Amino acid sequence: MTMRHMNLKIKLGGAGVLACLLAASGCMVGPNYKRPPALVPVAYKEPPTDQYKEANGWKPASPSDELIKGKWWEIYNDPALNALEEQVAVSNQNVLALEAQYREARAATLVARAALYPTVGTSPSFAESRAGGSTTANGAAVISTLRTATTFPLSASWAPDLWGSVRRNITAASATAQATAAQLENARLLYQSELAQDYFQLHGLDSQYDLLSTTVQSYQEYLTLTRNRFAGGVASDLDVAQAESQVYTTQSEMQDLGVLRAQYEHAIAVLTGRPPAELTIASLVLRNPPPSVPINVPSALLERRPDIAASERQMAVANEQIGIAVSAYYPSLTLSASVGLENSSFLKWFTWPSRFFSVGPAVSETIFDAGRRRAVLTETQAGFDITIANYRQTVLTAFQQVEDNLAALRVMEDESATVARSVDSSNRALTVSTAQYKAGTTSYLTVITAQATALSAERTAVDLLTRRLVSSVALVQSLGGGWDASQLPTIKDVQTKTR
Repeated sequence: MTMRHMNLKIKLGGAGVLACLLAASGCMVGPNYKRPPALVPVAYKEPPTDQYKEANGWKPASPSDELIKGKWWEIYNDPALNALEEQVAVSNQNVLALEAQYREARAATLVARAALYPTVGTSPSFAESRAGGSTTANGAAVISTLRTATTFPLSASWAPDLWGSVRRNITAASATAQATAAQLENARLLYQSELAQDYFQLHGLDSQYDLLSTTVQSYQEYLTLTRNRFAGGVASDLDVAQAESQVYTTQSEMQDLGVLRAQYEHAIAVLTGRPPAELTIASLVLRNPPPSVPINVPSALLERRPDIAASERQMAVANEQIGIAVSAYYPSLTLSASVGLENSSFLKWFTWPSRFFSVGPAVSETIFDAGRRRAVLTETQAGFDITIANYRQTVLTAFQQVEDNLAALRVMEDESATVARSVDSSNRALTVSTAQYKAGTTSYLTVITAQATALSAERTAVDLLTRRLVSSVALVQSLGGGWDASQLPTIKDVQTKTR
């Protein structure tokens, strides 16, 4: 066999090995992702019985078309609330920050995908050099010549994704972007719910103020009555002092409501992305109970909560990290090549003798790393187990929140009926005690006691209505608002180039 044939055989053998390695670039080592199961009840503990179906502000949703979609706050039929809620998504600074994080995560997917392709670069150079002079045997000086080197190289390198580590990194980056998108939706829901709850609590204070204002007017009439009776010698100055105390105490309670109302108004302004000085909310007395909130089967909650979707996507990221750790056990291949032009004269750059090139593959494999790869793999597997536990805990917390608010609405509905009876009884007691006082058969202390009881019952009724509205908002939030997992961006969406 001639040397030429031997060289040819070696080259063909190397090409065959290279072809086999490149053919293996479709291989992906490591586990494929499957969403781990979570404990989901068959039904909620608070069933939609006939007694509570509509009265408690919630109802079973069948079919799912009855579920809240999109702008969930519109079920309250309050134009002022609708206008404020619309501003949260476009002006809330925390939401805008999360939108930027989502764009950042989308860009990271493009960074990861770029690793699938070769890298090409160049580094042109121009250099002049002169070596030191010398002397001949007879002592004559020899001056070295000036050398010029002009180089224009092009280099390229590519590491084929033989074991899927790059593709898994792309998938992980895409899942991270999806998780960020879900976190963005969860933040929107959080701030929109917070605004609605602040809004109803603010108007609950307006309702308290309206009640106290009416009560002060009534107490002033009682004060006039006691003063007239005192002037007629029927009542004592003690009755007058007690009547005055009732008026002033109630007035101070009414004035004190302004502090908390201002704080709620300021909080709403910030939620809408405005300075507090730029928002004034008109006073409104709450009168209507919370609207019915459609409830679906418990399993649907997994698809309607953005925080559950974010947690699930984080599990997918952790799974890809295991595959990346497994791929570190396998050799890596790098293909590199360089070509260019080099000459002492720029004008001779494009002549045939000026060319140069080099090309060849390089295979690398770690032989000893003191257990580092095994430790990294163990670390990623533990990280995956952490995300599973976090996911399942998020699901359990979601069911707890739904059950809490369903129970709250049920209990407060029962309580509201009891409080209504208490208001009627206390008002009747006040009427009777007033008549007895005018007839001189009882002291003014009996009237004062009846007044305090009646006011307490009426304030409880107002507070209870406010709490029911706030709990209905919390129920909507715990059900995921109008969001659905189908709104989550796809892998293709997050890998689309953005400006």
